[in-house]
Amino acid sequence: MRHDHILTLSCPDRTGIVYRVSGLLFELGCNILDAQQFGDEEGQRFFLRVHFDVPAPEAVAALGARFAPLAEDYAMDWQLHDARRRARLLVLVSKQGHCLNDLLFRTHSRQLPVEIAAVASNHADFAPLAASYGVPFHHLPVDAFNRQAQEQAILALVERERIDLVVLARYMQILSPQLCAALAGRAINIHHSFLPSFKGAQPYHQAHARGVKIIGATAHYVTSDLDEGPIIEQDVARVDHAMTPRDLVRLGSDIESLVLARAVRRHVEHRILLNGHRTVVFR
Repeated sequence: MRHDHILTLSCPDRTGIVYRVSGLLFELGCNILDAQQFGDEEGQRFFLRVHFDVPAPEAVAALGARFAPLAEDYAMDWQLHDARRRARLLVLVSKQGHCLNDLLFRTHSRQLPVEIAAVASNHADFAPLAASYGVPFHHLPVDAFNRQAQEQAILALVERERIDLVVLARYMQILSPQLCAALAGRAINIHHSFLPSFKGAQPYHQAHARGVKIIGATAHYVTSDLDEGPIIEQDVARVDHAMTPRDLVRLGSDIESLVLARAVRRHVEHRILLNGHRTVVFR
């Protein structure tokens, strides 16, 4: 049985980083399966992802102890992950279910290495869909008077279910700065790529009225700056004058589902490292 792990790190760029890291892994009998690196010339920062196999489970503790002094020497931000562990997801949704349906199917068919621990919504529409996959559904209605209590219920659910990642699958509520801070680095949102041109209701209808030729979607980390968090994944499709608003909605829904699934995969496979307001995404 393999005991593979993933080491991710970023630090000020200097010579010897890869040599020291790979040397330590060799000393502990680890076998490197895959390694990717990137040096940001502008920011003078180095990023590394190493996927490796350890000879026995107890070697992981030894690696952590041996790696700490090296990390301190290079001023590293680093994390060590069990590559075999499936991340636990909480999916938030409102009244548009295409992204939720896509995530449920990909998870059920083992296309995504995750476990959807729960679905929560401010509407009850998709309770039957979640139930069809055997996923617990939590109806958490929200209004101007109970917003704080509703967000506390979300956080309680995150803690109780040991959630690794919160996915806003077309969840049409603005999260408070407090909730954004509590979920920093572990919440992903998806939206159409018209922002800031077509905000508000029916963005695809607005785009059709303006005669756009390209539509798309963006997945990003959630921050208190609305829809301006570090971008993880994007995609586009060309459209033309013959397409109706309904056609744009259909095509846009497909793109949103695909882009969100890609972003979730990149996150749970520990391929994303933050670089200021940007991201380094290893393929």
